[in-house]
Amino acid sequence: MYSYEYPRPSVTVDCVIFAWDSENSDLKVLLIERAHNPFAGSWAFPGGFVDMDEDLETAARRELEEETGMNDLFMEQLFTFGAPNRDPRGRVISVAYYALVSLAHHADQIKAASDAADTQWVSVKELSELELAFDHKEVMKIALERLRGKVRYQPIGFELLPEKFPLSQLQILYEQVLGMTLDKRNFRRKILKTKLVLPLDEYQQNVSHRAAQLYKFDKDTYEQLVKEGFVFEI
Repeated sequence: MYSYEYPRPSVTVDCVIFAWDSENSDLKVLLIERAHNPFAGSWAFPGGFVDMDEDLETAARRELEEETGMNDLFMEQLFTFGAPNRDPRGRVISVAYYALVSLAHHADQIKAASDAADTQWVSVKELSELELAFDHKEVMKIALERLRGKVRYQPIGFELLPEKFPLSQLQILYEQVLGMTLDKRNFRRKILKTKLVLPLDEYQQNVSHRAAQLYKFDKDTYEQLVKEGFVFEI
């Protein structure tokens, strides 16, 4: 039997799940309350140790479902976190994954289980007020940077907005993700220039202000433009 000369660190996975709350125009992230030490009672991202017989993405999906009930998400690998003292239990390297979903499709799906005492969608704007376990503040920072980079070249509104929406709602989504105010005229011009949104002969209903025209995404155009090497940029 072969004996390794060097000690082997443990490997964990963490899952950063962003959600767009279209009802309240708010970007949120899924957190669990840890049931056990270390950091019992603290908030953290869903995750846990990788089993010896599973690959990283399988471990991430298993831990996410075990702790929150969520499944069948498209997740991308985010970053590897390996500071020597990031986990008080010993030398632990964590591979983080992230996803972006519509809260309307998953709001009722989450349910705390396994090592989670509770699970909640928390506004990204409120995260600065929370003490997160391990190095999850750093994980969140990297995840936000990746998400902000992503929205500049990919029309994320496909999965997040209702089928029909005013352009103002799309702009609010981008402003929330990017953490900045966008010029309304420039935003509309750039969005309409892409031909990814189609104007409808319909307007908002039951609103206290002037009803805005509604639009919808043209998925066929988007898929064709992607094949041609299209780059989406705000």
